[in-house]
Amino acid sequence: MNSPILQKARTYEAQYGEAIPASERPVYHLTPWVGWMNDPNGFSFYQGQYHLFYQYYPYKTVWGPMHWGHAVSRDLLRWEYLPAAMAPDMPYDKDGCFSGSAAELPDGRQLLLYTGVCKSEDLNPEGHYYDIQTQCVAVGDGVNYEKIPQNPVLTVKDLPEGYSKYDFRDPKIWQEPDGTYSAVAVARTEDKSGAVILYHSPDGFEWHFVTVLDHCRNEHGRMWECPDFFELDGRYLLLLSPQEMQARDEFHAGHATIYLVGDYDPETHTFRREDVHLADYGIDFYATQTLLAPDGRRIMTAWLQTWSDIEDKPQGAKWFGQMICPRELHLKDGRLIQAPIRELEAARTNRVYHENVSVSQPTTLEGIRGRVADLTVNVAPDGELYRSFTIKMAADGEYYTSLTYDTYTSRLTIDRSHAGSHCDFVHSRSCEVRRQDGALKLRILLDRNSIEVFANDGEQVMTVWLYTPQSADGISFSADGKVKVTAEQYDLSF
Repeated sequence: MNSPILQKARTYEAQYGEAIPASERPVYHLTPWVGWMNDPNGFSFYQGQYHLFYQYYPYKTVWGPMHWGHAVSRDLLRWEYLPAAMAPDMPYDKDGCFSGSAAELPDGRQLLLYTGVCKSEDLNPEGHYYDIQTQCVAVGDGVNYEKIPQNPVLTVKDLPEGYSKYDFRDPKIWQEPDGTYSAVAVARTEDKSGAVILYHSPDGFEWHFVTVLDHCRNEHGRMWECPDFFELDGRYLLLLSPQEMQARDEFHAGHATIYLVGDYDPETHTFRREDVHLADYGIDFYATQTLLAPDGRRIMTAWLQTWSDIEDKPQGAKWFGQMICPRELHLKDGRLIQAPIRELEAARTNRVYHENVSVSQPTTLEGIRGRVADLTVNVAPDGELYRSFTIKMAADGEYYTSLTYDTYTSRLTIDRSHAGSHCDFVHSRSCEVRRQDGALKLRILLDRNSIEVFANDGEQVMTVWLYTPQSADGISFSADGKVKVTAEQYDLSF
């Protein structure tokens, strides 16, 4: 490694990252070693470990010239930081090593396919200097990586005619059964909306255009980001993170993550979209990436954040940004089913169980509390149908985050308006859950600075961050009407 820019980052993160106490981080959600984190990159299984790279600026808790941070794990829950994998140190990526992915080469090396960014001296139609975005390759041994001399391997010359040269990024690579490689990347079409483009390579180094898999057509946001394309339970899914979504149907405004369900013909490289749905109905979920685990599971990670609320940071924080608890994916009746990875069950300790507790007024249950926990709650009517049911979490006399189910509308709402934020942006979102005559099952993961909710075994998922003081650790239940609550909670120990 002969890059002084990368060596500077490694020296800085080792000095200042090691100084952050474990007590100041989430327990099982990955944060940056120090500084800023956004999109997950290179999520892969390599040499007996899971590797997760991430968009990274070690020097401040703000977005800056993008590096690649790096961590490894054997269970996707306990992460070991490795030195930064890449820094913006070449002419084609001097302004950022943007998002990308990883694959293993036949010779045992790991290949990183990523977007290199450098500022152009030309102005775009809006009068700004635009980013030249190209796709580049680095190879290494799982710790140290070298950028290849033939970079960039894909440029705007490899885009279809008429496509914009201002947005071309986020390649996601996978290996085909015959040993060759494919990748999807996003670009902007003539109508200024996003598209997903398929490329192919015999060796991971020389790439050529195959087809355009799908277009946005300004129907689901504008520019698409972070594509992922894979087969799941006999169908094909195209995962995407749109920018500038408009609120309609189940989709909320702003940044989001959606999945397109359809069929794919590998002979003609034709993807036929049948449906589009939101992947997570909460506030903070963006930039997904998946891997196929050695045991055949499709596992997903994502940035537990969105761009609209990045200014709300705890004062004096030495890190910012985190990843979700990885999720196992399945497809049922054309809808994505998400569940926390099963490895989490091995970390469960101190089981607390309460069965069929009658609840109407605010009620606490002995042993049900905390900020690091795996909590399952089953709710059913106690007599006639109740109007609504609410759980308050991370609560004390001043703070709380609530989860409310309305039986009349079948809508589940998460609200962190009272979680201590000083910024005026979205603090509440809701989704419709399947009607079950007032019965509802919730699995809730708490980890100091986040809440992830899985409704009815993962049919709907809602994710939020929160920076409520850790001393606010109460959990209570209440109802408009009467309900029976069965609650099972485990502490999580790593």
